Amino acid sequence: MPRRTDRARPHASPPLPPFERLGVLSAAAAVALALACTLGAYGYHRDELYFRMLRPAWGYTDQPPLTPLIVHGISRIWDTVEAIRVPPLLLAVASVIVVALIAREAGGSRAAQALAAWGYGFGAFTLLPGHVFLTSSVDLVVWPLVVLAVVRAQLRGEPRWWLLAGLVAGLSLYNKLLVAVLIAAIGLGLLVVGPRRVLLSPWALGALGLAVLIGVPNLVYQVVNGFPQLALGAALSADNAGSVRAEAIPFLALLIGPPLVPFWVAGLVVLIRRPALRPIRFLAVSLLIAVVFVVVAGTQFYYEYGLLAAVFAIGCVPVAEFARTRARRILVVAAVALTGAVNILISLPVVPVDVLGATPIPVIDQAARDQVGWPRYVAQVEGVARRAPAGAVVFASNYGEAGALERFAPALHTYADHNALQAYGPPPSGTRSMVVVGYEFDTVRPLFASCAVEARLDDGVGVDNEEQGAPVAVCTRPLVSMATFWNRAAHLG
Repeated sequence: MPRRTDRARPHASPPLPPFERLGVLSAAAAVALALACTLGAYGYHRDELYFRMLRPAWGYTDQPPLTPLIVHGISRIWDTVEAIRVPPLLLAVASVIVVALIAREAGGSRAAQALAAWGYGFGAFTLLPGHVFLTSSVDLVVWPLVVLAVVRAQLRGEPRWWLLAGLVAGLSLYNKLLVAVLIAAIGLGLLVVGPRRVLLSPWALGALGLAVLIGVPNLVYQVVNGFPQLALGAALSADNAGSVRAEAIPFLALLIGPPLVPFWVAGLVVLIRRPALRPIRFLAVSLLIAVVFVVVAGTQFYYEYGLLAAVFAIGCVPVAEFARTRARRILVVAAVALTGAVNILISLPVVPVDVLGATPIPVIDQAARDQVGWPRYVAQVEGVARRAPAGAVVFASNYGEAGALERFAPALHTYADHNALQAYGPPPSGTRSMVVVGYEFDTVRPLFASCAVEARLDDGVGVDNEEQGAPVAVCTRPLVSMATFWNRAAHLG
């Protein structure tokens, strides 16, 4: 009897179908068009204003340097919201192609690849960070690309692809340390359901070593500065944990869209049941681990999105097989089209801002309400500052307010003690009066002999965001030094 030589790959890999250029690239083009048509519709997001004002550095209290560096650099060349949003548009478009390639690696036909591209491309949380430049905009590409490399390594018997996964993960550490959750989820998935031998393979270990080596400078920054992102995570958890833990599981249905939940559920099923996908069945466990992390950490709803996108892409394989009859094809296409239409309405600024406040969109989409009102708010602060005593400085309660004031009223001397802005130091020691903006007024008021509210912020369109109705006060005769004031007012979140 001849010796068996394929012990490392007891199950035949699914055949690699041709790449569906028309379906996938048309989906990518459609996403690009939707994002391009809405680039600057409402205005800057608070995070974009924050990134714009952060000075280039090796790292910050609340994040690694990459996204702030890109936004800051663009704003020094072409200082418009449209320019800042070109990179997230490109990242979203690239992620559509990567997700379609995951479906192809799992044996997905041309139809499956097209479904993956159109369904994911117009997913709610693809469009949102594709429109606004957030740290999660980079994650749109990073997480699926890491998964694609791992899937190819496992299904095609090409272990060198593990090194690409390590390279991408290592570079991603300069955008967000969250990629460590993806690495851990993949490792634990392999440990739970196998193939466990991969964990000790030189390729997987080399990928892990490469990621750590590339990320060492960023990790050193965390160590030297006392792991500031752990403190930030604790602050976010303290603020968000209750709502996140209660709503994390239902929110899974909204990330891509409720009509397409059966797609990623089908992905979980085929990962567990199909022998050909046995080498990557750990992805089902990895997604579960990522969801558990979101619930336990209680920070942000969307952290598992990259893994969910990959499982969704794999689920498009059986969905395309299901849609062989005309009636079923109509049903599947209708689900994708309905999801895309609703997500465009919710995730992109297509509703006129004048009527936005009368719709449920600001309640559903925090990013929408965080783009509204900044120039008007700044004009209101400027009005109070003109009436304040000579030499008054401006103190903003959060980084969004500080970023807006720096963008639209750079002549004002603005300070904020929120997150990374704490490092820029307090107002001058001789400060005798201050215009205080926002809800940190309650913290600041006891530190002055006199405070009077002079105005309330109003965006003029009835959108209830974090600033709407916030006080603008003039405080005089500080009772403590500016250094003490700075320590008392400091906060994370």
